[in-house]
Amino acid sequence: MADITRRLGWRHLRGAPTAHVRHHRSGKLVHDGPGLSFWFRSLSAALSEVPVDDRELAMTFHARTVDFQDVTVQATVTYRISDPAVAAARLDFSIDPDTGVWRSAPLEQLATLLTETAQQHALDVLARTSLSSALVDGVTAVRERVAAGLAAEPRLPSTGIEIVAVRVVALRPEPEVERALRTPAREQIQQEADRATYERRAVAVERERTIAENELASKIELARREEQLVEQRGTNTRREAEENAAADKVRAEAEASRSVRLAEAEATRAVKLAEAEASKQVRLGDAEAQRTERLAQAEAARTVRLAEAEAARSVQLARAEAEAAREVGEARAQAQAAWLRVHGDVDVATLHALTGTRLAENLPHIDSVTISPDVLTGLLSRLGGGDRE
Repeated sequence: MADITRRLGWRHLRGAPTAHVRHHRSGKLVHDGPGLSFWFRSLSAALSEVPVDDRELAMTFHARTVDFQDVTVQATVTYRISDPAVAAARLDFSIDPDTGVWRSAPLEQLATLLTETAQQHALDVLARTSLSSALVDGVTAVRERVAAGLAAEPRLPSTGIEIVAVRVVALRPEPEVERALRTPAREQIQQEADRATYERRAVAVERERTIAENELASKIELARREEQLVEQRGTNTRREAEENAAADKVRAEAEASRSVRLAEAEATRAVKLAEAEASKQVRLGDAEAQRTERLAQAEAARTVRLAEAEAARSVQLARAEAEAAREVGEARAQAQAAWLRVHGDVDVATLHALTGTRLAENLPHIDSVTISPDVLTGLLSRLGGGDRE
């Protein structure tokens, strides 16, 4: 944007090196070129400022492939205005003489023109391309087609626009489609990872098998050496046993001869001791027999005395029991006589009732009693006869 200052009704414009300024006064071109600096009157001046530097135009638009899949194209077009006079004549680059601001939006018009042109060629090439081909080679194809289309567009040179470069940044499908397309690759990568894992496990198993075989071989070798050691120990033990047996035989023979001598001496001494003990036992037996005889006589006398005392006590007890039994029998006889005297004057029905009462007191527990009609008839007849009496 040009820098405009005010001085006493005049205006001073100072342009940038990348801005082409055209100054018309009364319909005549007074100043024309980039980086100008001049004075002018605002009432008679017509100013336009055209940028001549390279400009980047980023664009994003959607397209549809031949298999009806929506893709997003991200591209950047680098352009510049090569003929400022033609551009100023075709587009409104006029600026306000007081502020230096464009009266309209010429750069937006250029952006719309370039975007629609590029989008037209990109849509045309993608409409005849499948999604898989577009994702693989679509960036190059779209870039070449857009560059060729912009270069062949007749309106751009007539507007003074030159295309510097065309770049296609990305060509992406919808997120769901993109995830679906990534799935086979991810599965393949996962399969490769699984295969690597299996191979690593196989190598580990093989190494473990080798280690186990080495350990088994070591154990077999140790077992063989232990067997040799056991055999050697057995030989040594057998030899030691034989030597010990020979030594034991010699000791046994010496011990046997010594034992024979000791046995003979012990037998002689035992014979002498037995003879002395026999004579002593004979003497002790005689004395014990006399003592036993005396004890037996004393025990017999004591037993006789105890038997006599027990007989006397039994006689006295028998007499006392007989006397007690006699007294109890007399008391029972007297009680029975009194009972008979008491009940001698009582009628038969009362006696029957007392008999039933005594019988009920002495009978066991009875849950139920069944009375036949014959018994009940007899009882009722007897009761009726007793009432009449």
